Amino acid sequence: MARRGMMKLGMSMRGLGYHPAAWRHPEVPADGTLRFDHYAHNAQMAERGLFDMIFFADGIGLRERDEPRGSLARSGYELVEMEPLTLLPALAVLTKNIGLVTTASTTYNEPYHVARKFATLDLISGGRAGWNIVTSWSEAEAKNFNREEHLDYDTRYERAAEFVEVVKGLWDCWEPDSLVYDKEGGLFYDERRMHLLNHRGKHFQVRGPLNVAGMPQGRPVLVQAGASEPGREIAAATADVVYAAADSLQAAKTYYDDVKGRMAKHGRDWDDLKIMPGVRTIVAATRAEAQAKFDRLQDLTDPLVGLARVYAALGDLTGFDIDGPVPEPQREAEVRSSTERIMQRARSQNLTIRQLYKQIVGGGFYLIGTASDVVDGLQEWYEAEACDGFNILPPYLPGCCDDFVEFITPELQRRGLFRKAYEGRTLRENLGLKPHVNRHAEERARSAAAE
Repeated sequence: MARRGMMKLGMSMRGLGYHPAAWRHPEVPADGTLRFDHYAHNAQMAERGLFDMIFFADGIGLRERDEPRGSLARSGYELVEMEPLTLLPALAVLTKNIGLVTTASTTYNEPYHVARKFATLDLISGGRAGWNIVTSWSEAEAKNFNREEHLDYDTRYERAAEFVEVVKGLWDCWEPDSLVYDKEGGLFYDERRMHLLNHRGKHFQVRGPLNVAGMPQGRPVLVQAGASEPGREIAAATADVVYAAADSLQAAKTYYDDVKGRMAKHGRDWDDLKIMPGVRTIVAATRAEAQAKFDRLQDLTDPLVGLARVYAALGDLTGFDIDGPVPEPQREAEVRSSTERIMQRARSQNLTIRQLYKQIVGGGFYLIGTASDVVDGLQEWYEAEACDGFNILPPYLPGCCDDFVEFITPELQRRGLFRKAYEGRTLRENLGLKPHVNRHAEERARSAAAE
């Protein structure tokens, strides 16, 4: 454990929380996703809890479908929210240490745009920017960007790989000491240390240089969710942080060992990548209180919203008694294995429709209980080397963020698992990552050593 240092933590802050009934919770501002003070409170609370970063998983379209009809209007989940690359610079001014990470799609952006925006965020925040790399996947997003269908899987990943290389190249166009600002000598920059990119590939032609320079981190931290085979390979080769999804210790351990085991062939050390599975936490002074919090949230789930969660697998169940048994699927399965798994669960547990959708709505990796209970779960995964830390997915905000900081952070500190103060000023430093080495500066040093 000493080799890996302290546990790493991110607080995911999209919307009002990761439960579809969060907006109905009496302590949640239903309009919070359109209020700056909501985001500001959560960001400052997470910093008070010494989190490494806050994370915004962004989408560029309404990806939830209105199936069955009327369910979308009752959801309040991922519907309306602020654009994070506009929001994060404002939050940077209100915070000092916490990392600021958000999504930008490689399918519906250009590399120069992304490189420029995240470089600017790094400057504004004093070195706390991180880019969550996604390809986008939904037809809803495609239809907002001149397409009827999204790009096929292979093309999206091929484009993404080239996109990331172009962005990294643009960030390296200016060597760290290239801007000299010599007023007396009349020299603004050293021509030998500014480089054109001159990229010409299958998907992009980008000359460069980037017209932003001097990033405190050298370049922003690279984050991704690499579950697929090509995603795992890209993560092992280039990512600094991976947000993983696993609902069991064994699944998390298998993923961790697989991705980490690929790193050596890319010339990377085991600890050059931080793998952080998502976990939902609900904590209170007693187990009964914590369970009551969860049950209350579950009971706030509108039946139509619950039926929407099983629609893809089972079809429209609005004509059935939700407190009656789960019927046979009413449509051909979109993903047959998913339908079979859900039906097997319903039959083996003799579930009603309501019980089934509640299991799905409240599913995923949850830790519910006292601070000691929750930390027991986090510690078990961490000490088994199934992760380097966690991405906390609060079921509702701001309550679950506030509760984590009040109850769980002190317990982690008491056990020696988590920091008591930030180690550095940049996100890279606080994550324990090596300093970024500019490719041109590295080549210059190599040439000088050879001479």
